Amino acid sequence: MTLLSCQCAYFLCGISSFVNMAESASGWRGLLIAAVLCSAAPGSAFVQDLDDSFKENRKDDVWLVDFYAPWCGHCKKLEPVWNEVGAEMRSSGSPVRVGKMDATSYSSIASEFGVRGYPTIKLLKGDMAYNYRGPRTKEDIIEFANRVAGPVVRPLPSPQMFEHIQKRHPVLFVYIGGESPLKEKYIEVASELIVYTYFYSASEDVLPEYVKLQELPAVLVFKDGTYFPYDEYEDGDMSSWVNRERFMSYMPIDGFTLYELGDTGKLVAVAVIDEKSTSEEHTRLKTVMQDVAKEHRDQFHRELQFGHMDGSDYINSLIMGEVDVPSVIVLNTSNQQYFIPKEDIVSVEDMVRFINEVLEGSAEARGGDGIFQRIRRIVYDATSTVVSVFKTSPLLGCFLFGLPLGVISIMCYGICTADSGDVSEETDSVRRETQDGELSDEGSDEDQDSPENMEILEGSPEHRTEVKDEKSPLEKKED
Repeated sequence: MTLLSCQCAYFLCGISSFVNMAESASGWRGLLIAAVLCSAAPGSAFVQDLDDSFKENRKDDVWLVDFYAPWCGHCKKLEPVWNEVGAEMRSSGSPVRVGKMDATSYSSIASEFGVRGYPTIKLLKGDMAYNYRGPRTKEDIIEFANRVAGPVVRPLPSPQMFEHIQKRHPVLFVYIGGESPLKEKYIEVASELIVYTYFYSASEDVLPEYVKLQELPAVLVFKDGTYFPYDEYEDGDMSSWVNRERFMSYMPIDGFTLYELGDTGKLVAVAVIDEKSTSEEHTRLKTVMQDVAKEHRDQFHRELQFGHMDGSDYINSLIMGEVDVPSVIVLNTSNQQYFIPKEDIVSVEDMVRFINEVLEGSAEARGGDGIFQRIRRIVYDATSTVVSVFKTSPLLGCFLFGLPLGVISIMCYGICTADSGDVSEETDSVRRETQDGELSDEGSDEDQDSPENMEILEGSPEHRTEVKDEKSPLEKKED
């Protein structure tokens, strides 16, 4: 029924745009423009463009807002998904309104909401602003909006409702009991972490028969086909406990999941495999990781999160190296260190031994966030970006990098040739002056070496002086 409503909405949008454009333009050009515009942005009618008046008017409704930049490639990629989100939220009757704001045009408003990058998705509810950091798919964004827009703690009135909710959500937290300080703390934690998971409350008779409680009130997490109670003495702060337990013990891991796991403070043990491969080695390594997560939960669940990742591309970019497929790697997301076993992991015992070495500090730690690694990261990211641009669009790469280099080369050539010309002129001038000086010096030397001069030099100083100055009247007469 929802899909049919969406399709009808898209059709009506097309008819409306078509008629409007036909009225405002003449002939086939108007019809063509209308058809192109409608087909290019289906569902955009359900996404409101927001301006500076949004700040004062928003508190009357719950808003799901995309803060974007017109030049951002990721924002352009999100745009069709965002239009689908708007259409779906409208057709389902959700009270959440969907909008988008150009954060470059309204930078002051974006800064007040804590926008630091693009795109940024936030759900604004009263005085609260909740960040969305999950995968940018329509289903995930809509689930986030519906979860956060609703009550912070939702009641479970019957066993049937509890069973239905448990089938829908792989992880959920439930408070059991009446009013208490523990419930107040639970509501406080739920208000903080509602962006990640669901929080419910129920009475003891609503729980399944397999749940056995030693005391009330209690907080339970249901996941992995069973439940685990919160113990303040063993688990510490409730917020930290919820943050650690909001994931299944074993799960598929991607870039977004790994980013969220960074908030838990856990090490992440990953089996890097190829899910399309039917090789026994891939299947065995995945099974070993699952068995360790299940059979050794009490030993490792506070320190480690287990999972598998399809392919090694993301891991390679993370560690700036190459990881074999299949293989095992343990990541420390807090300081960017990683650990690789020296020997192949064949059994559960091998995996447990390797994890103990990591926890005890005897395993070799690689990577890190030191100065050398940061410089290496800058170089690696820059190189990867350049290579990626040239692989995806060689012409664009040549334009982006070739044009600036060409301009710089021409400037350098001009500077160098100008300097060399000036130097040549100065050198020629100095050479001419030197040659003139040498010629005059040679002339005076010849005069000094002539026989007449030699005879004069042999006389007395007085005679030499007189000869040099002028001849006497007697000598002139004799001559």
